[in-house]
Amino acid sequence: MKISAVIIAFNEEDKIGDAVRSVAWADEVIVVDSESTDATREIAESLGARVIVRAWPGFSAQKQFGVDEAANDWVFSLDADERATDELRDEIVALGETDIAGYTIPRLSYYMGRPIRHGNWYPDRQLRLFDRRKAKWKDVVIHESVEVNAGETVGKLNSDILHFTFEGIRQHADMIANRYAPLSAEEMHATGRQASIPAIVVAGPAAFLATYIFKLGFLDGLPGFVIAVFAAYNAFLKYLLLREMLSRPE
Repeated sequence: MKISAVIIAFNEEDKIGDAVRSVAWADEVIVVDSESTDATREIAESLGARVIVRAWPGFSAQKQFGVDEAANDWVFSLDADERATDELRDEIVALGETDIAGYTIPRLSYYMGRPIRHGNWYPDRQLRLFDRRKAKWKDVVIHESVEVNAGETVGKLNSDILHFTFEGIRQHADMIANRYAPLSAEEMHATGRQASIPAIVVAGPAAFLATYIFKLGFLDGLPGFVIAVFAAYNAFLKYLLLREMLSRPE
């Protein structure tokens, strides 16, 4: 099985080197660079990656572009802030030819300096190794994912992708306020969802309890508590923004 690793990046000079090195075992490494102004491109090229510079069209579209540019039908997709572990490499390299569409892979995220294994953040399975003839990136505005063709089978791998997520509390808050909540509200609005006052009031506490108590986020210490607080903030804000959208005159 020949595999192309595809990484998307924008101004990731501090991370792209580790990402590319983690997939050096692939038969081809492609970095789709969204017109970075730092040394992302030069670093990736120095490590043997084929860099394609392309204006940013959105997450799903950029990732699918990289898939379409790959020399091989089997694609391993990675973000610049992610790493394939040695154990995952060994699992993938050991795979033989198969008729299934792809494999989901557990993703272990690091937050506030420690791995997060609870609170709905793990195993966070992602379909990242797939046959592009049988699967593609789904065109959505948020939380992009790979969708397999009807009737196809998906397998599971056991080793992790490492995800070095938000660089700090401020970035996490900013991403919720300026990306996650607004995009979620737009998606909800497009599908006809409503935002009653009770829903707005309940959304935050419900998200906190689900993340911190029912999903055992408290076992991750202070980072687990912070994640639960931000989950509540995101839930509250997206419903509040949805109500604002619904109140606008047509």
